[in-house]
Amino acid sequence: MGKHAGKILLLALLAAIFAAFWALGLNRYLTLSFIRSSSDASHAAYAAHPVLTIAAYFSLYVVCAALSLPGAVVLTIAAGALFGLVGGTLIASFASAIGATIACFVSRYLLRSWVQERLGPRAGRINEGVDKEGAFYLFTLRLIPIFPFWMINLAMGLTTMALPRFYWVSQLGMLAGTIVYVNAGRELAGVTSLKEILSPGLVISFVLIGILPLAAKKSLALYRARKHVGHEQAS
Repeated sequence: MGKHAGKILLLALLAAIFAAFWALGLNRYLTLSFIRSSSDASHAAYAAHPVLTIAAYFSLYVVCAALSLPGAVVLTIAAGALFGLVGGTLIASFASAIGATIACFVSRYLLRSWVQERLGPRAGRINEGVDKEGAFYLFTLRLIPIFPFWMINLAMGLTTMALPRFYWVSQLGMLAGTIVYVNAGRELAGVTSLKEILSPGLVISFVLIGILPLAAKKSLALYRARKHVGHEQAS
């Protein structure tokens, strides 16, 4: 099979999976309400078949991230509800980074023209940021949700950043946010009534979600200010 034919076949497969996801209404399973309603069944499955459950969750997350399907945040919260803080963080962190890297690969080698047209000027701004600041720019994008998770993955496919670097920077950059969302899921797992939604642990989790981007933005501004001062002193 030629390279061109292989590319067409892979594109057809991705399109079929994407279409099936929406045609079958599978997006309804990637909601907080579904996670809460299926909590008992999920925990029973995990207790009976832990390895299989982890593999199924991991595969689902990777596929959703790789195909830029909605549900990354919900799946991260679900990891906390099902696997706990430590296990959920490890599983969700690697699944999200691997899925994001596959999405970047797909964007770069299969959908480059489509992504360029779809993102327009936003792709140019990200490309310019990578040219100026390198991996640190991607790191800050992962910390500060200026652009959605899927958009960063696709836009980075238009840059020259090597995929291994994209993977490890994404892994590190998304870790703090992953911990926050996983912890929120861990707290949500214990909610049995509406009153418990305002439990201290849950409130703290969502406060952290709101504070994290602001703290990251302030840190970025401080870094740039010190970098500017350093350049002036050097000159």
